[in-house]
Amino acid sequence: MEKISIGGIPSLVWGDRSDRAFIAVHGKMSCKENFQAFADAAVRRGYQVLSFDLPEHGERKGEPDACNPWNGARDLQTIMQYAKNRWAEISLYAESLGAYFSLLAFPGEPIRQCLFVSPVLDMERLIQNMMAMANVDEDTLKQKGDVPTDFGETLSWEYYTYVREHPIQRWQIPTAILYGGQDTMIGRNVVEAFASRFGCKLTIAQDAEHWFHTPRQLKALSDWLKQAIL
Repeated sequence: MEKISIGGIPSLVWGDRSDRAFIAVHGKMSCKENFQAFADAAVRRGYQVLSFDLPEHGERKGEPDACNPWNGARDLQTIMQYAKNRWAEISLYAESLGAYFSLLAFPGEPIRQCLFVSPVLDMERLIQNMMAMANVDEDTLKQKGDVPTDFGETLSWEYYTYVREHPIQRWQIPTAILYGGQDTMIGRNVVEAFASRFGCKLTIAQDAEHWFHTPRQLKALSDWLKQAIL
């Protein structure tokens, strides 16, 4: 494993030298080191894997940049530029929030294949659901700017308006999605609508949640990767 810094972003390169690689984007409360299982699967297929820490995660905890869509997309574009200079062929693997940042950052990039696991595909809807849970309406959020919630999330008017002003309009990359049938964070109708709109191949692991973590769920993820990685 090679440890590098890309524009100040702590990063890892997994696997032996190859002319093709996956950019791996983690979700919330994860980090660049949490890709061992995916890297093992991708390396067996002849890929290297480039993972990195999003703002406020891993080695970047305590840095001033917040983990929001504009900082996330900026960092992903920095990572992509490095990857295009190092590898001839780039693919993408992204989990949860990392998928949403990827949708913002990469719609026009020449990515060979994209694999999404438990992806956040409609951030506006997700924020609206959290607002309903916290009994916060748009006028209140606009007036206060930031509203902490009992379930650990802080609602942000700046974040919400950015999401509304940057809808996902284009995604032409061949994409396969793995979604947990028991995911209470991302609605199944949202995933199905995205897959239909952009021609994605959708696989539903009926017994899995948003976070694949039990032995049975991890086996479902492993089995999916074996057939999804081209």
